[in-house]
Amino acid sequence: MFLDKLKHQLQQNQHLFIGEETAFRSAVLIPLVQVNGEWHILFEVRSFTMRKQPGDISFPGGKIDATDASPLAAALRETYEELGIDPKTVQVIGQLSPYIASSSFVTYPFVAIVDFNQIIHAYNKDEVEEVFTVPINWLLHHEPYMHLVSIEPVPSLDFPFDKIVNGAQYNWRTRSMEEWFYDYEQYTIWGLTARILKHFIAMIK
Repeated sequence: MFLDKLKHQLQQNQHLFIGEETAFRSAVLIPLVQVNGEWHILFEVRSFTMRKQPGDISFPGGKIDATDASPLAAALRETYEELGIDPKTVQVIGQLSPYIASSSFVTYPFVAIVDFNQIIHAYNKDEVEEVFTVPINWLLHHEPYMHLVSIEPVPSLDFPFDKIVNGAQYNWRTRSMEEWFYDYEQYTIWGLTARILKHFIAMIK
């Protein structure tokens, strides 16, 4: 009886990874636009008055709220709030693999066609400093460059060292994180946005 029940439970739809249900979950849209008959990707420069990451370059998107029916619904809502694009006019092409930064942070990227003419007149100046586009053809022929960032674990002051072998002398493993950079005209795309962009461009090459 126990094994039958267990087998049934394991066959059900499960979370993408352990911790997904409690992780900070966000969704972004990779907006494809046509400029002079050529396909471009549109980016935002976050407002310099924003509390988090002012001036950084990003895709439209943000935190998935409890009221959002799905990650896609969150991406469309955030795109409307930031760029003024009516979700009914967005043509969703598909979804990329989620980016799992850690068990406490995951981002769900979607690819969609949007109307550039709507954006340039309607974006939210409180959240978006400006918008710009990069030709996909340029991205296909320009490789990003990479730098490493070392990440060293720092246990909390109340960490129970007495519970683990070697205690305070435990050999914590330092890891390196790749940070990718795209330089286009006066803009530098890096961080989460560059990581998702790199994956997307690799897919279409």
